Amino acid sequence: MNQQKKYSNFKATMAIAKASFRSITRSPSAVVFSLAFPLIFIVVFANIGGSGISVDVAVAKTCDTTGPVYSALKKNPLVHLITSKTTTEMATSLSRGDIAAIIDIQKNNTRPPYTLNVQYSNASAQKGSVFKTLLTTLTYQINSYGNNAPPAVAEVRSTTIKGREYKYIDFLLPGMLGFSLLSSGVFGTAFVFLSLRLTLVIKRFFATPVKKSSIVLGEALARLVFSLLGAVFIILVGHYWFGFTLIHGVVTVLNMLVLASIGLIIFMGFGFVISGIAKNESSVPPISNIITMPQFLLSGTFFSVTAFPAWLQTISKMLPLTYLNDAMREVAFEGAGLGDVTHQLMILGIWFIVIYAVAVKTFRWE
Repeated sequence: MNQQKKYSNFKATMAIAKASFRSITRSPSAVVFSLAFPLIFIVVFANIGGSGISVDVAVAKTCDTTGPVYSALKKNPLVHLITSKTTTEMATSLSRGDIAAIIDIQKNNTRPPYTLNVQYSNASAQKGSVFKTLLTTLTYQINSYGNNAPPAVAEVRSTTIKGREYKYIDFLLPGMLGFSLLSSGVFGTAFVFLSLRLTLVIKRFFATPVKKSSIVLGEALARLVFSLLGAVFIILVGHYWFGFTLIHGVVTVLNMLVLASIGLIIFMGFGFVISGIAKNESSVPPISNIITMPQFLLSGTFFSVTAFPAWLQTISKMLPLTYLNDAMREVAFEGAGLGDVTHQLMILGIWFIVIYAVAVKTFRWE
């Protein structure tokens, strides 16, 4: 009598993953959200160059904020003053060129009453030149106000440091990668598991020795492989076509892929929650958009979070995509390792626990 061969759930998981991966690659929506949309945004925004009509200027902690010079800068619509950064963060932002300058206004007991110490970086020469022109015009207006030949009210002293240019593609591409992962994780997972439940496919699985965990892991593995292949493609296009910075080359790419995997797993949790609470496929898009749209707009995907008012920045700091984007930007441009982005990983870990706790409560097999 032949001994019955033991059923292998590992082989079942791999079979489900293989079938799901084929399904994903044949899905137009998966290709559009994971590859086409991010690439279109990269091409459009990278060629625009991220140029705008305002410049970001960090305000030193010792800066006088009570005098007429600071008031005039604050009222200028072309200048966005940043006061929330620490001294170290200001220096880092200036060296990589994502701010135009650091300004430190000192009040003197002698004439001129105010000295403007301005620090520029050759990493942001264009932005620095714009601010330098604005500052020259502003100080001329202040010094010339009221009399034909008044004593000077303010003088400008400037220095320039060396830095590595922080191109717009260095900001944009990690955001587009996050956009791709969020779309794939939320929409893809929600539609797939809701469809499997409504068509009774999962119910049929219960008549087989396949474990529930094998179904989830198989689908998750397929989506993870597809998304990571898409991430590699996006990173390589950005690097070789638009000059996206990979400070440590292959090591940087691998670190970004680890972060991408963590982000996708968390975003799939949102998809599981949606598939559990949605009653039919038509209800998936509106629920998914409620979750994804705020993150697309407020997590620093297209624009820096510092451009938002304080109350919106508070909301941004609650969203998981914000921390994924920040971590990938630090890894890619700053050369940070995973151990250097522990704060972002900790917040993502909290989101993982919360979202999967909700997913367990809401997820339904039938």
